[in-house]
Amino acid sequence: MNETRRDRDSEGRAHNARPRDGLGRPLPYGTPGVERQPEGVERPAGETVREAQRLLDAGMPFHAHEVFEDAWKSGPESERELWRGLAQLAVGLTH
Repeated sequence: MNETRRDRDSEGRAHNARPRDGLGRPLPYGTPGVERQPEGVERPAGETVREAQRLLDAGMPFHAHEVFEDAWKSGPESERELWRGLAQLAVGLTH
């Protein structure tokens, strides 16, 4: 049985607290990483696109994914598939 402990958020959900590089890939604990994008930020659609584009232009596709993911999870039902697709495209650039 794997006894490895996982990082958890305040609600007990798995949350990886390891530092990340600019592409969002996990780095070893103790390694300096790139500051993470804040999660759960609700933005108007235009601001979401501008922020995600800024991050993509800066070579930070995982961070752009996080911006799109916020819109996917908090936006109107009629827009969620669009934001989800954009989030998946952005995270795909990290691999």
